[in-house]
Order: sequence, then structure tokens, then C-alpha cells
Amino acid sequence: MHKSLPKPLIAVPSFPGSNGEVDNIRTLKRCGFDCFVFRWNDSLEKLKDVDGYFFGAGFSYEDRGRSGMVAARDPLFRFMAEEAERGKVIVGNCNGAQVLIESGLIPLGDGLKMCLARNAIRGSDNSWRSPGFLNEWVWIKPVCAEDRCATSGWKGTMHIPIAHGEGRFVTRDPDLIAALKDDDQIAFAYCTENGEISADPSVTPNGSTMGIAGICNKAGNVVALMPHPERTPLGDPYFLSIKRWIASKKDAGLLTRGERQKGKRAKGQNEIGGSPIVVSNREPMPVEIFIDTIITNNEERTVEQAARRIEPTVRLKQYKYVGLKSDCARELLSSLSFFNPHKELAFVRQNGKIHSWDSDECVLKPAPHSILKGISLLRRDEPDTGAAGLGDGAETGVCYDCREVTQDQLLKTKVCEVFCNPHSSSLERMCL
Repeated sequence: MHKSLPKPLIAVPSFPGSNGEVDNIRTLKRCGFDCFVFRWNDSLEKLKDVDGYFFGAGFSYEDRGRSGMVAARDPLFRFMAEEAERGKVIVGNCNGAQVLIESGLIPLGDGLKMCLARNAIRGSDNSWRSPGFLNEWVWIKPVCAEDRCATSGWKGTMHIPIAHGEGRFVTRDPDLIAALKDDDQIAFAYCTENGEISADPSVTPNGSTMGIAGICNKAGNVVALMPHPERTPLGDPYFLSIKRWIASKKDAGLLTRGERQKGKRAKGQNEIGGSPIVVSNREPMPVEIFIDTIITNNEERTVEQAARRIEPTVRLKQYKYVGLKSDCARELLSSLSFFNPHKELAFVRQNGKIHSWDSDECVLKPAPHSILKGISLLRRDEPDTGAAGLGDGAETGVCYDCREVTQDQLLKTKVCEVFCNPHSSSLERMCL
């Protein structure tokens, strides 16, 4: 327990949907920390004396849009950028890792450089499949230097659980992985019990690039890890490493406290927008299905609120999208596993015309009202594992019909990154 060391004070930030506070507090206390839960809308004055932060598990904002996207754009992260620059430890596990990646604090602190994408496994025939939500135990080990980051100060392998649907470290930056390797920022990898690193699904079940389980920032004080060391005493070495890191930095005078730097932060910190997202025009597929909800779509409203932090006037309508090369829309819409008429509405676009689906008569009728009259953007995740079983050449995605905003406003990088992480998805403008 290292009782000779003073107890560092750790804040455990919590957003709507977070569910790991009990595990986090119990583990932190067991490992010799003082800690408290900090609600996302609490006063920042409560954080003036903390030594670090632990962003834990859960489904912040119900993973609306994508995991971590909404929480990462909370005003709290302007302050987190200041704290990271000040040298404070900021650790995120599972949903916390997703939030940190989406916030731009990690890996480089200068924009959106990676994604924790949907779990996907490439088969021997080069096709992709989704293992779905993973809830199992894995082995990990540090692959960076022992003193490289706040949580890497332990040796050997660690047996801990995972519980996620979006845990696959990926990037489309061709130079990023090489840069992370050169700078020793790939901190943890999935491995066998004997420590053999492998991308095989039996070892890395989510398909993460190079078996990456966790990374750190350049300074080593910000760490994102997908598995859950906080859910078992077997993970205690991970947290004891944080304690030693904080003590060593304090002894060296490398941690600063004091009043918050009002409005001041390091260049690039929390500037979520990275490189401009290329939004190409998408020609209609032969048959396209747009599925709306009868009740209020909470994801639609939350994504709209996230976009309004950047463009306050935007109004959003969200549809589930399926594009088909063959006319099997009636067959799909008649299947309850695909479409539930008790809570959903369906529209079909074909030959330039839009029809509504009458589930009672199982026929298409002229649409009683128009859809897609705004600037319509389609997000498609890559690989498109949702298209399996929908017919050859089928494509799936999420359509955002945006109104009361100009194209120039809508296509700003920061707005586009609300709708799409470019490291795992594409964004297209739909042509009518």
C-alpha cells in the first residue's frame, strides 16, 4: 500500500451515463488515494487542490453519436487541457479512454488523431465481421519504458476484464503509429498470459491496431486504456504506479498548483478540430431506406446540442440509413428484426421519389411530407459491418439532415467531427 507516501487527491469526473464511480473510488482508496466524484456541472473550484483525474467506465451520454464524443466536447475539457499542460495526471479507462481520445488531449494534444472505433475483426478472406459488445477477460502488459507514463510502472502481465463495443485503436494518419512507436507512446498491448503480443482475435478480441490496449501523451501524464484494471485487485499495480508518479513529480517540483489560468491554455490543447474532413458528394443508390423514430430520438437531440456548441443555429433530424443495389426494401421492412413499426417510421427513396412505408398494408405510398430538405450528411463507419445480411452491395450509415445553417458553417472541421471521427468513418453530402 506504500503507506509512507502521502495520499494524492484524485477527482473522478462523472458525466450523465457514467457508471463506474463505485469501482473507481473503491480501487483508488484501496491503493492509497483520497478521491471524490466530480459531477460534470460542478464548480471548478472543487478541483483546485487535486493531484490528478481518473475518467472511468460507463456510457457517457449513452454513447450518443459515438462513444465519448459528447462528453469530450464539454466545457470541462478546456480546463482539462490546462491541467494536462500543468503536468497533472489524467487517466481514462474504457469510456474514459474514448473521451480522452475524442477530446484531442491524447495522443498529441493537437486535435483528433485517432479513434476508438467499433470492434471489428478482419478474416482470412480479408472480410470484416463484428464481434459485437465484448465482455471478457484479457491479458495486457506495458510495452513502453517502465517510467514512460503515469501508469506503466509495473512489470509482467496483468489479467483484467474488458467491456466495450468501441475499443479498436485506429488512425488514418499514415505517420502517427510510427511517431507513437518512436516516442514510446504505445504504452500497453494485449498479450497472452506469457506476454506474447498478438493481433490474433484470441488475444486482441476487438481488432485494435497492432494489439494496442493503451497509449500515453508525449509528457506521459495523460493515459488512455481500454481494459478495466479498476474492476479487480489484480489491476492494483496500475494505480500504485500513478501514486509513485505523482510523488516523484512533486519531489522534482514538476507539478504546479494554484489558481486556475482563466482562459489560458497551451497552444493546440483542446482544439478538437484536426485536419479538414473531405466531404464528397454521394450519388443516390438504386434503393435507399431512411428510418425515423416515432418517439423523441434522444441521440438526435444530443448530437444536435453538441453541434450547437459550435454552430448555435443548427437544427438536426437523424435517420438510420440503408442503401441497396437491389429492390428488397419490402422484404426488409416486413422483418421485425430490421424495422419495428411500433416505434419507427420508414421512408424509401427510389427513382428520385420518396415514399412512406405502410406497415399495415405492407406497401409503399407517396410520402405525406418531405424529408431531406436540409443539407443532408451521411456518416458511414468503416468497415461497414452493419451491412452484413442486407444483400450484396448494401451500405449502412446514419443520415443527418441539417437545417438553419449554411454549408460553410456546417462543413467546419469541428462541426464535421461531431458527426464523424474521420479515423474510422467517412462523411458524404447526399444528392437529391
